This record gives sequence, structure tokens and C-alpha cells, in this order.
Amino acid sequence: MKNILVPVGSSKNAVSHLQYAVDFAKTFGARLYVVQVFNVYTKAGTMIKVDHILERESLEFLKSHVSKVDTKGVEVIVKTFKGKLIDTLELVCKTADIDLILLEPRTNSIREEVYLGKTSGKIIKQTNIPALIVPEGYKFKPMVSILIALKSAVIKRENVLNPLIDIKNQFKSIVNLLLVKTPFHNEGDFDVNEELASLITNTLYSENATTFQGVLENYKEAHPDLLCVVRRKRGFFTKLWENNTILKKDFHSSTLPVLVLSGLK
Repeated sequence: MKNILVPVGSSKNAVSHLQYAVDFAKTFGARLYVVQVFNVYTKAGTMIKVDHILERESLEFLKSHVSKVDTKGVEVIVKTFKGKLIDTLELVCKTADIDLILLEPRTNSIREEVYLGKTSGKIIKQTNIPALIVPEGYKFKPMVSILIALKSAVIKRENVLNPLIDIKNQFKSIVNLLLVKTPFHNEGDFDVNEELASLITNTLYSENATTFQGVLENYKEAHPDLLCVVRRKRGFFTKLWENNTILKKDFHSSTLPVLVLSGLK
């Protein structure tokens, strides 16, 4: 893991989140990109100077933000970009060869009942970039125990497990696999390939309406330091992703970091 991206909003948790990102990046010897994306909706030719002002203010905000944390020798690159959030982030990730996005649950929302705010939810829902959602105020600690929850272990895409492999190797983690049989279960879904099998210490089984419900039934007993799930069209956050905002009442492990891998297929 060499390059990590941290999108910055205006939440009260922003400094705490950046400190976690620095601590996480230092463990891997990774470079940290701290970015903010701004956009201006206006008639052509009327807001050119405003663009420059917004860019300057955004850059000053990010530099002030970084000055409030202990960077611990980590290379921190500060950048601002104008454009649509998702398109811009995907371009930045491709250009900078980003391995992982570190997300706050709520970059701008002040509603206490919200787990994932609109911006974070949009990034998780509309991109296919591996992401780590870090709970508010969470202090960095080694991820000794990991629970990965899947309804299908079929893997067709290359390198999709890389973030999980990097974390396991770094912390010498124990990885437990939870296979959830849902109404959409197909024959062969629980056939675990060699790459995934080599990571797993124990395998648990659950039968539930969704992967999400299977996790709720099992994650407390497993006591993981990290929950790992996968993006799918009908995956972990399917019901929750009908809106970009996800409420805490709909996702109860809001004290647990969640690693969201790209789709396996």
C-alpha cells in the first residue's frame, strides 16, 4: 500500500480523521494525498475570478488542517480540484495510483443520527475504489482480528483482495470469513479459491435475508478490529444504498472501521 487518499470536508471530526490517516499511512510507509474537491455552478464566463478565490481558500484550508496534526514524517501532499466529486476523485485515484481512500463517515453532516453522510455515502456508492470508513474520533490501533463477510466467494477480478492482503500482512491479522446464504444463493457461491483461502483462519456460516443481517448477527461474537465487505449490485449496503445517506439505526457497528473492497466480479 503506497498511496492513500483522504478527501476533506468541513466536519468537526476532520482533524481526528486526518491524524488517523497519518498514523495508518506511517504503518505502511505510504504517501498521503489530502484533497478537497470544489465546484461552481454558474453561467459561463461570470465566475472566473471566484474560481481562483475558491481554489486559494480551499488550499489554505487544507494546509491549516494539516498543520493541526502530527505528520510523523509521513509525506503529505495537499491538493485542491475543481469538478464533480465522483468524476474528479476517480481521475485523481487513477492519476496518483491510489490504493485506498480513507473516509470519514460524515464529511459535512451534523445530524447525530447519520452514520454515512451524503458525501461519504456517494463516494462509497458511486465509485469502485477500495475505501476504509473510519468511525468518528477513532484512534489508530493494529487490526489484529478481521471479519470478512460475503454472500459469494467467487472472485473473477484480479487484485481485488490486495487491500485486505496488505492489512493482514502488516498486522499479522487473523481473518475470519463469514459466508451468508441469502435467497439469492447460487451453487458454487461458497467455493473459496486458493487466494482467499490462504488468508482465512476460520470460516463461519449464516443464513439470512441479506449479508448485512448476517453481519449484525455475528460481528459482536467475532470481536473484529475491522469489518471487510464487498461492493455488489446486491451487496452489503444494498437497502442502505437506496439513499446516499446511511443512518446509524440502520448500521449498528458505527464504532468499527469498515473496509469496502471493489466488486469481486
